[in-house]
Amino acid sequence: MNNDSCVHLRVGSIGPMGHRVTAAAQPAVRTRLDAADAEQVATTLQALATPSRLLILARLREGPLPATALAAEVGLEQSACSHQLRLLRNLGLVAGTRQGRSVVYSLYDDHVAGLLDQALYHIEHLRLGPQPPDAPEPDDTEPAPGR
Repeated sequence: MNNDSCVHLRVGSIGPMGHRVTAAAQPAVRTRLDAADAEQVATTLQALATPSRLLILARLREGPLPATALAAEVGLEQSACSHQLRLLRNLGLVAGTRQGRSVVYSLYDDHVAGLLDQALYHIEHLRLGPQPPDAPEPDDTEPAPGR
């Protein structure tokens, strides 16, 4: 994700794997979610509530792929994969570009990758369990060679 993408950090959070949030998210455009936006967010999150769709999105997170190759890589029948891709495309989560006789799919934008990342961070947070307020955060970086 590049530095120009929309990222709203929480005050008091510790990095992407942070386990403490001590203040509300800083407002970006609006301070409260209205009913219309809540409906759209719910529809998007429902689309992400299917393992096959998450597998498709996670694979596309690695880079674009033709629909036939994508179906094979995620272990879906071509027709099932096409159905899921159509739904994801209609929700603005993936984009398809015709190249010759095939359609190459990719994530619509960095926000979709961010949704996946945040969901994975949350699952990792749950796996680690509650952290005491004074516990040091785990170091997510690799040690330097030779250490």
